[in-house]
Amino acid sequence: MSQILFSNEWLKQYADPYAILGLSVTADDRRVLKRYRDVAKRLHPDAYVQALPEVRQTTSQLFARLVSPAYQKLKQDKGRAEYLAMLRFRVRRMNRDGMPALQGEFAQQLLRQPPPQVETFYEQAISRLAETQFHSLELFEAIAPQLEELNLVYLKQKMGEPIIREKRTGIVSAAPSAPVEIATIPSDPGKAAPDYAQRHYDRALEYTRRNSNWAMIVRELKDAIKLDPKRSEFHSLLAKAYLMQDLPTMAKVHFKQALKLNPKDPLALQYATRLNIVLDTPATAQKPTSKRFSFFGRKP
Repeated sequence: MSQILFSNEWLKQYADPYAILGLSVTADDRRVLKRYRDVAKRLHPDAYVQALPEVRQTTSQLFARLVSPAYQKLKQDKGRAEYLAMLRFRVRRMNRDGMPALQGEFAQQLLRQPPPQVETFYEQAISRLAETQFHSLELFEAIAPQLEELNLVYLKQKMGEPIIREKRTGIVSAAPSAPVEIATIPSDPGKAAPDYAQRHYDRALEYTRRNSNWAMIVRELKDAIKLDPKRSEFHSLLAKAYLMQDLPTMAKVHFKQALKLNPKDPLALQYATRLNIVLDTPATAQKPTSKRFSFFGRKP
């Protein structure tokens, strides 16, 4: 990050309120409110009582200076209509001047979708990216621009339609939810509680050995990380799964997270050079321009 965190230059990078909140441009007022409440709960100070002061300050600033203003712009019908008109104006200008090179893999794929599949692919992509958008600052910085690109490409694909109809829910979720495992109290007080995070990881490993469904592997590893976010092997295997799905941006984020947690993580090291992954040095980490925080310390 070249600009100082929360400086005007840094904030200008995130101008799309839909992208800031992790919403599609088809979201209606109820959908906007639900997402806002979910994000507000994740960033609430009560979740960071035991966190370092700089982490509490950063999450507070993120909420106050990006999330809350974005919600204020979108909570009313008039605000959503005005910003949607602004986005469509940007798309018309891009059509006139030429579409810039797309950085996000999902946006590139959306541009290639046939018309009948645009709606479903778009909603799936938004849902998938938004799921981890606020898990760390690195993920927010990586995902928000991808969401903005998706919004612009979607509107480009819909230029022939004069009205974008708002929807209370997405057309389809990014992936079917995995069965919820409920931990029960062991009957033997001396017996350790089951390690459900490890179980998700073990299932992901088994799928990997079979070279099967990479989307299923991603779901298992996301569930593992929700339960235990500080295991480097969870992040490195998730990064590989993203790489196998041709999503190098997401892969880099999780390989970096794995190396932060364990600089000797073998899988992350295997791909670090190939993907030109460079971690902040201790000297650099002390500079205000390179502060990072993780949301993983909060309770799910």
